[in-house]
Amino acid sequence: MSDLRELLRGLDVFSGELPDFDIHALPADPRELFIDWLLAAVRAGVREPHAMTLSTVGADGNPSARVLIVKDVSPDGWHFAADAGSRKGRELTACPAAALTFYWSALARQVRVRGQVTAGEPDTGAADFLARSPGARAEALLGRQSTPLPDLATRDAAVREAAGRIGEDPGLVAPGWTLYTLRPDSVEFWQGDRERRHTRVDYTRTDEGWKRGLLWP
Repeated sequence: MSDLRELLRGLDVFSGELPDFDIHALPADPRELFIDWLLAAVRAGVREPHAMTLSTVGADGNPSARVLIVKDVSPDGWHFAADAGSRKGRELTACPAAALTFYWSALARQVRVRGQVTAGEPDTGAADFLARSPGARAEALLGRQSTPLPDLATRDAAVREAAGRIGEDPGLVAPGWTLYTLRPDSVEFWQGDRERRHTRVDYTRTDEGWKRGLLWP
């Protein structure tokens, strides 16, 4: 363990040239700043810049987190999709609040979004499902996410069967597929600094609009 500790302490962080964060030019709406940062990550060649960690809370009060893809960011909020029967779907039904975390390591930038989550109408979920790749649709049709799997051969056979169903019916949609929207109550932007002079800006929703301010690192 001591060797691992030393290895981890020796790993470089915040290397390379990092972008500036001009806190004197902040937009009134955090969505605008988020899109600017997301597009900057795309231009910088960050791998899977649209990946995010979705954190939910189970019935036992314990948190659960997994990485998903953000589907869109609109005036309504941040959009993502999942099967309503999956663990995350069940947790969102029981406790419709969540947190999203984006991290673009090459830019030393992190965004945290928290708020209430609503499930979209079936037609929006169907449209999202049909926009997925054939392989992604086949996997989602299984409807067995997070349940015990006896072996990989069983998985492969089930995916082949689901792919065959899609081939016969290209309009087939998983019945529980849902497009969710997180309406943010708070959005925090974090810009890392090699000397640990990190800059944090927090947007908080109020009745009058968004209130923004700085946070200690």
